[in-house]
Amino acid sequence: MKPVRWSKHAREEAERRGIPVGLVENVLASPEQVASGYGNTQVYQSRKEMGNKIYLIRVIVVESKEERIIVTVYRTTKVSKYWR
Repeated sequence: MKPVRWSKHAREEAERRGIPVGLVENVLASPEQVASGYGNTQVYQSRKEMGNKIYLIRVIVVESKEERIIVTVYRTTKVSKYWR
């Protein structure tokens, strides 16, 4: 498995949005789905319970031969909008 590097933006957004680092790493390690994003990005996503709701955690990643770079991360309750 390739090493993972967080962008500054991704770390700030995870903290601001209340998404624990461990949860993001869990989604990257075993995503329920991987979808193509815009440009050369991949979207790793999984449904996770946070509080009393089910959220779709989406981790946007740019992959190179050497590493995976987390560009941003967010959660949404609109699971059906993004689920393939």
